[in-house]
Amino acid sequence: MPAAAAPVPAAAAPVPAAAARGGSRPGPVLGLVLSGQFMALLDVSVVNVAAPSVRSDLHASGAALQLVIAGYTIAYAVLLITGARLGARYGYSRMFRHGLAGFTAASLACGLAPGTGWLIGFRVAQGVAAAVMVPQVMSVIQRLFTGAARVRALGLYSAVLAGGLAIGQVVGGLLVSADLFGTGWRPVFLVNVPLGLVLLAASRRLLPALPGDAGRGFDLPGLLTLAAALGLLVVPLVLGHELGRPGWGWAMLAGSAALFAVFAAVERRVAARGGQPLIAGRVLGAPGLLPAAGSIFLIMAGFAGFMFAFALHQQAGLGNSALRAGLLSVPVSVGFGAASLLWQRTPRRLHRLLPVLGLAVVAPGYVLVGLLLGGGGPVGPVVQTVLAVTGVAAGCAYSPLFARALGRVDPADAADASGVMVTVLQLGQVIGVTLLGTVFLGAVSYPASSAASGRALLVTTAVIGGALVVAAGLAGVTGRAGNAGRAGLAGSAVVEGRTVAEGRAAVEGSAVPRGRDVPGGPVE
Repeated sequence: MPAAAAPVPAAAAPVPAAAARGGSRPGPVLGLVLSGQFMALLDVSVVNVAAPSVRSDLHASGAALQLVIAGYTIAYAVLLITGARLGARYGYSRMFRHGLAGFTAASLACGLAPGTGWLIGFRVAQGVAAAVMVPQVMSVIQRLFTGAARVRALGLYSAVLAGGLAIGQVVGGLLVSADLFGTGWRPVFLVNVPLGLVLLAASRRLLPALPGDAGRGFDLPGLLTLAAALGLLVVPLVLGHELGRPGWGWAMLAGSAALFAVFAAVERRVAARGGQPLIAGRVLGAPGLLPAAGSIFLIMAGFAGFMFAFALHQQAGLGNSALRAGLLSVPVSVGFGAASLLWQRTPRRLHRLLPVLGLAVVAPGYVLVGLLLGGGGPVGPVVQTVLAVTGVAAGCAYSPLFARALGRVDPADAADASGVMVTVLQLGQVIGVTLLGTVFLGAVSYPASSAASGRALLVTTAVIGGALVVAAGLAGVTGRAGNAGRAGLAGSAVVEGRTVAEGRAAVEGSAVPRGRDVPGGPVE
């Protein structure tokens, strides 16, 4: 669909720092929302470490334990787009606070759960609250930061994504090992409560009023259809391996494919009637957005899936403690986060090629780790070095792609494009853990020898390597998307602090007042 000329909605316009309550600066606001994002990410991985303690304390069956772990992930993945649309309609700050309050309350309930059934229900509630809170983080960044400051904020966002998975393993190991006051696994949930209360108090003072567009259509048919399609996709992927790939799982996957087709038809019908579809065709048609989103999805899926398999191999295969496993995962996360923050300091002439160059290192890097550990040997300095280099290369690929995906979107569609990309990021992590976790667990049955576990890790890294070759191809397509003028905006928009509007104006020969910005972020 062609992009319609439309003014930027008020809700999508950047909000100056002075707009924050009490005159607070955007920096503390960024720390606030990223802390909320970090809490949500932490609960994806921290419970894996506590699972054995939960099983023994609550006498949970294998299927029930899987639901304790997966209930959060399923609710989180299915409702992310719904959460994004709630923010766009009712206000980003308001929905962030609502989600944060719900997440804190659900964490308290999880920590006090008297039985397995209660814990499963509270974990689902936690996932629902996270799905309301997390999409607002990107929207806040898009509205409070412009130009080069936005690029730095997105780099910090990427660093949190990378660090949350690894730090979850470390924090979980510390809390379970400490067995505070004989509470076993419960502190992995209760630790969220004081942090959540502090963030809620700070949000009332620091978080600026970022209202939504109350007149915006809600597209309830689209929301319900997409949520159902995602649910039918995620549930069998998460639970299928544990339950032996039952027939109902395959039926759900087939139903998911059918519902995605129905969703596309629903969206076309809403647009044809002059309504506001959940995902407008012109958003997906922005130059380079779809291939960039596909490449980012594969990068995040590979990263999250590797982190899951690597941690499981260390604990179940090599006999490392949860704490040691988390610490040995730090180099790849630190490398990813550091590169996400610093990639724009590379020579400007490399920016356009950086995603492909990075993926050319990442794909064989994961495979090399699998080869080094495939015989069941320990995680030594050589492996740690390879992991650090692989993490740096992954960050150099991911962050420019993210900026590129949003930098060519029509200003009127910036909020919707951000929602799509946030969902791609989160689903990439969810699907990566479930699919690659299935590959890993399908290749080894624990208890097993370290060599058998190492071979399973090698199989998994080979699959990741193949997926990232595809990601490199998609990244190459994004470099060619759009006209040469827009592709040439990469360095100036970031290094010189020029906004997207200024960069485009320079190419098109028009004048744009200095200091104005177009939501959607600079091109890479």
